[in-house]
Amino acid sequence: MQTIDQAFAKLNKSKFRSKFHLSEADKAYIEEQGMDVIRRHAEGFILCRIAPAVIPNDGKQTPMSGHPVFKAQHATACCCRECLFKWYHVPKGVQLTEDQQRRLVNLIMIWIEREINQK
Repeated sequence: MQTIDQAFAKLNKSKFRSKFHLSEADKAYIEEQGMDVIRRHAEGFILCRIAPAVIPNDGKQTPMSGHPVFKAQHATACCCRECLFKWYHVPKGVQLTEDQQRRLVNLIMIWIEREINQK
């Protein structure tokens, strides 16, 4: 199991993953809603769109925009089961455990926090 810093070091080497950033509108939305609400959104998206063992539209279930968490999911390779397998060796076809879901949400939230705190 890799650490958060190891995951980010690996993700930062990807041209695709490193192109995602929060817009000023995203940051304003996060400030308006608060981080607790954003975390609950991330938990819901992971639970409904990523955690199930079988996802009929895997690879297409996470939009590229429309919510800050969607951008974070793409930036952290937590957007589909194919990416979870490629980047984190999480097997497809198996329901994610609560611990796995918590770890993904934590990774997403740390990415969001880093984006907000970037100068």
